[in-house]
Amino acid sequence: MSVVARQGFKYSIIGYIGFLLGTISAIFIFPYNFEFYGKLRYILPTAEMLVPAVVLGISYSNVKFFHRVEKDGKKQNMLSLSLLTVFVNFIIFTGVFFVLSYLFPKFRHSEAWKLKEMILPLILILSFCAIFNKYTSNYKRIVVSNIFDNLFPKIANLGAFCLFAYFLLSQKVAFAFFFGMFALMLFGYVYYTNKLEKIRLDFNTDYFKKDNFWKEFFNYSFFGFLGTFGNYLAINSFMIGEFLGMEEVGIYSVLYALISLISIPQLGLFNISAPIINKTLVEGDMEELDRFHKKTSLSLYFLGAVLFSCIMVGFPYLTEFMPKNGTMLREYEPVVWIWGSAVLIDLATGFNGNIISLSKYYRFNILIMLLLAGLTVGLNYYFIKNTDLKLIGIALSTAISLTTYNVIKIAFNYFVFKVSPLTIEMIFVSIICTLAITVAIVLPTFHNNFINLMYKPAVVLVLIYIGNYFTKVFPLEDYLNANFIKSIFKFK
Repeated sequence: MSVVARQGFKYSIIGYIGFLLGTISAIFIFPYNFEFYGKLRYILPTAEMLVPAVVLGISYSNVKFFHRVEKDGKKQNMLSLSLLTVFVNFIIFTGVFFVLSYLFPKFRHSEAWKLKEMILPLILILSFCAIFNKYTSNYKRIVVSNIFDNLFPKIANLGAFCLFAYFLLSQKVAFAFFFGMFALMLFGYVYYTNKLEKIRLDFNTDYFKKDNFWKEFFNYSFFGFLGTFGNYLAINSFMIGEFLGMEEVGIYSVLYALISLISIPQLGLFNISAPIINKTLVEGDMEELDRFHKKTSLSLYFLGAVLFSCIMVGFPYLTEFMPKNGTMLREYEPVVWIWGSAVLIDLATGFNGNIISLSKYYRFNILIMLLLAGLTVGLNYYFIKNTDLKLIGIALSTAISLTTYNVIKIAFNYFVFKVSPLTIEMIFVSIICTLAITVAIVLPTFHNNFINLMYKPAVVLVLIYIGNYFTKVFPLEDYLNANFIKSIFKFK
């Protein structure tokens, strides 16, 4: 097995382990104390949202120009100056952060200010990690970095929460563990990078001054920085924490973990499809790209719709097995319906954004990412300030902004590349799943919630299978057979 194949397989395994750990914890452990979990889920997304303002896209340039500096023997010089620049940027960012508290006294009442002792150091650590992450990827080693980025934050959340909520230790001890995991992650990055190639700090600027290389480096970094906007999940967590409270952040995070189950089919899609997309774009074979786009999008939509249907009919009974019986989550059941529908639409658009990002029109992706960020902030503010919908309003905001974002990409790809992810089969999938959900809901409910949790989704699966058997909208027979199952365990 090649290095790329081994790394890709291990990367996927780590991704699924992290996904399952985060989802199971969010559903069965974190509902025990939404407020403290909300604080944890406020700190990390807020730090992640502010990291781009410190990194400024430099991490992407460490990939873009790696082979160039490697050829000239200046890899260590690029890494060293990147780390130094990030540190200087952090000092400036911290200065601006404190100046804001004097210019705008109300800022001192914000949650970001109250938790600054955690958020600011975390921003620095995550910024350094971002540089090491991209730098080590040049060695075609992505598994260790995936362990750091995927598993460590989940362990930090779970460990800190258990120390506070279950072992009844102080909040300071829990926060110390939380922060310690990220400090350990940075140490791990440094150790691993040094293992790949001994780190030799070199802060000489002559190489970057030559032929104004620094300008080219900066320009590419700036476009990378602009492309980091649009993280609506971090924006949501931040705004919910500031305007609604930490308890709502906790509830939002648990609901997100549940809804993210719908996106399981999308995991690893870009890594698999990128070479095919790139090949068809280079060859100008738009007919093949359109065929592949439609096929992939239908597969994602069908599998996502099946999972969504099972979640919809099983959610009320699942909450009965959560801490405190998930009473507060039941109140926000409409969030699952609204947000889940938006995620389904996102799945139906397939790799729309990847087509744009791999083409010469990649700057357009940056533009619509900025639109997504602006629309998310604006709609969130409107629903929070002008309605009493709370998290339902946030879900509506997310659904509107995410759908608008996807519609624009569909239109762009159709007019520029003559490709579209949409097919008539998607309408049949929607009808079949809607009928399956309706039948499962109106069927008798037993007193035993475990039986309901098992039998209602089972009814949905059977009805969808029957509907698909007669309509042939999705080739299930290609997947439900011994040969396909055997192929899953072949790694060549």
